[in-house]
Amino acid sequence: MREAVIVSTARTPIGKAYRGGFNNTASPTLAGHAVKAAVERAGIEGDRVEDCIIGSAMPQGTQSLNVARNVALRAGLPVSVAGMTIDRQCSSGLMAVATAAKQILHDGMDVVVGGGVESISLVQNEHMNMHRIVDEELVAMHKDIYMPMLQTAEVVAKRYNIARDVMDEYGLQSQQRVAAAYEAGKYAMKSFRSPPHGSCGTKRLVRPRKPRLRWRQMKGSDLPRWRACKDLRPSLRVELLPRVTRPSCRMARPRKW
Repeated sequence: MREAVIVSTARTPIGKAYRGGFNNTASPTLAGHAVKAAVERAGIEGDRVEDCIIGSAMPQGTQSLNVARNVALRAGLPVSVAGMTIDRQCSSGLMAVATAAKQILHDGMDVVVGGGVESISLVQNEHMNMHRIVDEELVAMHKDIYMPMLQTAEVVAKRYNIARDVMDEYGLQSQQRVAAAYEAGKYAMKSFRSPPHGSCGTKRLVRPRKPRLRWRQMKGSDLPRWRACKDLRPSLRVELLPRVTRPSCRMARPRKW
């Protein structure tokens, strides 16, 4: 029986949304940098990769048009490498890794890339496509389908009688395990050069003090739902910043890795 093993890993640091180090970095470039490093660490040629599977919870804007394929090409892999984008919301990246393993176990592939990418800064902003986001026919069938995950968590906690102190204890245990793993060197990885970032661009996005999201009660339900499409617009505003004139921060030409 075939086995699937992880032979190398790579990831970029996590930046703050809208004002972090990668707030103006396109998703193919952001993820492509990590894929390039992972392939190099594996010690293989790029043409040995048969598929590149990338998870993304919001595949639009810079993450649209099959971002997995774009990531593969941005990583310098040859055009012979296929790409597949997976959207399973918060578990999209994990599902991509699991699917990559399945490609090896059951689909006859030998080398597959699996990972995830998400740019909150470049996707969840004033350009986010909210047109016809609510399907009223679907709402008529499943009235809570558009419930946000925070309200979903409340429902799960109530349904399975999970107390807050139990959740806090579990969260603390998770943090302690991560801290112990760091101390034991479990996360030790060879560092690699950070990808080009866009914090020196001409604008940034910041959150307003009062969000615009609103709720209303559904008949026959104690759960809130979205009021209307117009209220689903992201609660963001644009703040213009002075242009930085340092040559190293010009965004007209992409930097070389």
